[in-house]
Amino acid sequence: MASPTSSLTPDQQKAIAGHKAVEYVQNGQLLGLGTGSTVRFFLEALGKRMKAESLKIRGVPTSQATADYATKLGIPLIGNEVPWDIDLAIDGADQIDPQGHLIKGGGGALLREKIVAKAARTFIVIVDEAKQRPHLGLPFPLPVEIVPFGWGTTQRHLEQFGWRSVFRRKNDQPFVTDNGNYIVDLHIPEITNPLEVESLLHSIPGVVECGLFVGLTSLVITGTNQGTRLTHPPGSVFSPLSAETPRI
Repeated sequence: MASPTSSLTPDQQKAIAGHKAVEYVQNGQLLGLGTGSTVRFFLEALGKRMKAESLKIRGVPTSQATADYATKLGIPLIGNEVPWDIDLAIDGADQIDPQGHLIKGGGGALLREKIVAKAARTFIVIVDEAKQRPHLGLPFPLPVEIVPFGWGTTQRHLEQFGWRSVFRRKNDQPFVTDNGNYIVDLHIPEITNPLEVESLLHSIPGVVECGLFVGLTSLVITGTNQGTRLTHPPGSVFSPLSAETPRI
């Protein structure tokens, strides 16, 4: 644990959050593996623990990038052949409010991340201290995944609520998700009712998913200068699978 007077970089805070999350992994579990820089620290620590303890787990990756990195680390993955019964999903966030609601999708994996988080019995969010915000919204925009067909019309519909939208590009080309879709980033100053905003966005034809994760978080692990801080969002039920009930 860091001393109270030390100052850690964001990456160091992410690392201690990711390493702490590995403690909640139990033998025989099916894990949801998130996407992003914080999750990479978790995956590295998980790979080391698997080797040291002969830990047997399987993972469901939320992006091709995560699948590639997990495979490199020797973490076995499963595909789409059967419905998932995920014991524990671990992922990062771009923002998190005091109620445990999230904005995700900065890396473009929001659809798969939400599918996995919803399928998990327990969803742990790992973040550095800067991701904790009094409310969701700017300075971080809200990603919305949309289908390519008629994307300009869908973007115009998204702007009907008065929010500025930015069509996401990469190297002067449309940013394409692992699902073959596009992303529009909505600049919303303050999201006081995430569930209402999520419902509004889902009412627009062409919208596949948005980056609001409402009521899914079981536990938040925040890396701070003093070590890790554990937070249970209001109304959350944290129930990691017992080690006596392996699924492999």
